[in-house]
Amino acid sequence: MNEKIKIEEIIKLVKEFEPVRQDINLALQNCKEGNWSSKVYYKFVDSINANQIGSEWQHEECIVIESKKEGDIVIDLLKDGKIGGIEFINLIED
Repeated sequence: MNEKIKIEEIIKLVKEFEPVRQDINLALQNCKEGNWSSKVYYKFVDSINANQIGSEWQHEECIVIESKKEGDIVIDLLKDGKIGGIEFINLIED
């Protein structure tokens, strides 16, 4: 996949399904360029050496947005308040 994700649509979903999590929307608004690391995962931060000392990827939590219309997505939130990446579950093939 070469196309970029529509971050505005993700922000809208978070506002709808996790309205108290304004921190996630702020992090999404601050996302820089990302890319598809697989068919289902769009990454913003390199996860090489994840959670190791000195690695930019320091995982805090996963937020799952369950949307019947858009399909479920999993947002990886990092300890520094950045978004590590977003997994689009509906793109997983059986």
